[in-house]
Amino acid sequence: MAEYQNIFTQVQVRGPAEVGLDPKGILQAERGGTPRFSNLLGWMGNAQLGPIHLGMFGVISVYMFAVWFLLVGFNMLGQVDYNFYEFIKQGFWLAMEPPPEEYGLSMPPLNEGGMYMIASMCLLISVISWWIRSYIRANELGMGKHICWAFAAAIWLFLVLGLFRPLAMGSWSEMVPYGIFPHLDWTNYFSLNYGNLFYNPFHALCIVFLYGSALLFAMHGATILAVSRYGGDRELEQIYDRGTASERAALFWRWTMGFNASMEGIHRWAWWFAILVPITGGIGILLTGTVVDDWREWAIVHNFAAELEYSVPECSAVCERLTAAN
Repeated sequence: MAEYQNIFTQVQVRGPAEVGLDPKGILQAERGGTPRFSNLLGWMGNAQLGPIHLGMFGVISVYMFAVWFLLVGFNMLGQVDYNFYEFIKQGFWLAMEPPPEEYGLSMPPLNEGGMYMIASMCLLISVISWWIRSYIRANELGMGKHICWAFAAAIWLFLVLGLFRPLAMGSWSEMVPYGIFPHLDWTNYFSLNYGNLFYNPFHALCIVFLYGSALLFAMHGATILAVSRYGGDRELEQIYDRGTASERAALFWRWTMGFNASMEGIHRWAWWFAILVPITGGIGILLTGTVVDDWREWAIVHNFAAELEYSVPECSAVCERLTAAN
């Protein structure tokens, strides 16, 4: 018989709906929605849905996000003459573009980027309002603000792309277009136009922390699943009373790589690695075009990359082979 592997939660213990703490007697009245349960969600987490607490800033955030979504959506729909078949067919290629370069930092006409600016302002208000909401919720529940600061790290990258760098460059045209493939095209053009971002050291750090985050979360998730049969999923108890589960988890990592994080420490490792992804990425993008115009040349000057020299005959031979192949 194959050994039991609890990849999904097989047994879902369910009792009365949990409405949460109410130490001040005011939170309960502000919550909305009747709690219900989902077996599908129960495979991966808590099966209970609701109640939810939006509050003033939550309502503002949801409303402004809806306005942004509709402005972008109807703009793209108008590009295909409001034909829903063509909208679905060409959806990945449709874009809402920022204003042209000649408008600088001024407000352009609606049909030349003005609508893009209004939509971007709505998105900015939505994101900031959601951050304020997360801070207020954490403070009301007596929690630390770790989630808020992690979210702020992502907002930093968002602001660099859509506000700080365009201001530093003196043109709203530096903002990122809305759209799936147009967004990817902008990223490709951005890298090529400034000498390849692979030579940007902050881009390198960003990738290190990105891959490191994936590795740390996978290591931690796999470890807890592997010892959940011994109670490893009850991490709070395991922190102050290690027991069988944490003993085995710690032994595994000490024996395989010579070092193990604690039940609390692994979350600090993962938290720092995760927030350093957008922080370092934002720094690298902010320096691009404002401080460094060509990352390839910068890397050569600072011995970060080797200068490769090709002779004319070698280049001609390569071109001839490519022409013949085509």
